[in-house]
Amino acid sequence: MQAITKLSAFYQAVTQVLNGIGTWLPQTILRLFIAWEFSEAGFEKLHGTNWFADIAFPFPFNLLPPDISWAVATFFEIIGAAAIAFGLATRFFAVSLFILTIVAIASVHWPSEWHSLGELLMGYRFSDKAGDGLGNYKLPLIYLIALVPLIFSGAGKFSVDYLLHKYVYKQRT
Repeated sequence: MQAITKLSAFYQAVTQVLNGIGTWLPQTILRLFIAWEFSEAGFEKLHGTNWFADIAFPFPFNLLPPDISWAVATFFEIIGAAAIAFGLATRFFAVSLFILTIVAIASVHWPSEWHSLGELLMGYRFSDKAGDGLGNYKLPLIYLIALVPLIFSGAGKFSVDYLLHKYVYKQRT
């Protein structure tokens, strides 16, 4: 019986430590992953050629000229990624990048034509064969899934958002 009590106490101690770490480490890792991935895409756009004129964007994004769409995407991928890395305005930029990713899936990564679930699932892949029409939405879908916890739970304790909330916003109330 004493062994079970010791094991239980050990489990509770480990769980308490993990719960403490869980308030900042998972969100920090997720933020750094998102920041890395989106900043890479943003810097490629910043130093690349605007290919948005060749894309059919969904409504209402098709109302913007390609140069403005390119600048907006570049801004959110670079500035949004940096803000998310530091945990600054995390929910705003996570929602912005979520919308940007949905537009990218609809415009670039979705299969050009599909008539069955099987055909749609053929686009769930990593591929640089853009001309085959099958799509390649697996990576953007992973980004969407990674953004969801940041949207709903925020940046975590190791962030500018947390410090602002703790030291600025709470002092006003």
